Amino acid sequence: MSLTLSAQPRSRKATDLLTGKMRPDEELVRECLKGDQEAWSDLIDKYKNLIFSVPIKYGFSREEAADIFQDVCLGLLSELKSIREPKAIAKWLLMVTAHKCYRWKRRSQRTVSLDTEEQLPGPVPEVPAEAQEIVVQAEREQKMREAISSLPARCQRLVQMLFFEDPPMPYQEVATTLGIATGSIGFIRQRCLGKLKKSVTEMRIA
Repeated sequence: MSLTLSAQPRSRKATDLLTGKMRPDEELVRECLKGDQEAWSDLIDKYKNLIFSVPIKYGFSREEAADIFQDVCLGLLSELKSIREPKAIAKWLLMVTAHKCYRWKRRSQRTVSLDTEEQLPGPVPEVPAEAQEIVVQAEREQKMREAISSLPARCQRLVQMLFFEDPPMPYQEVATTLGIATGSIGFIRQRCLGKLKKSVTEMRIA
């Protein structure tokens, strides 16, 4: 297997133009093991927000979060052949990232030395009690991202532009981007949110 590690997310244009649903983890892992660089990029792109969100919630800077992100991705790359249940890859990433953040935090407080740190990856460690809330929140956010990815392509883009841009895009710009009438956005928005609500309910996102 020959894959190149990259922590660089896809360009906004590439992300916005994604159509269809996220590829299943089983397919991505299978293709990664064949050395498919695009599958590896898709796998990292699928979970980059999940990985980044944990150190940010811990209070690390974006630079420190990027370092942790790289370490976790390296761990995933080296352990890919050993993953028996690809469906559990999100949980594996979540637990490993949370544990690594916990150890980095303790290291910064000089309670753990580099020599005595256990190395990642390895068996998924138990998440420290104080990190449980962070893990639960990050897992909920990841499920929400997956729920959004299950929407039709136009709904994905509409939800992104209206709710995930900062500041939200004006209706006129949204209409131009999607090639629809400005007056129809409210109706389409409600339909998309209805589909998202149904998906969220099916995924049992609290």
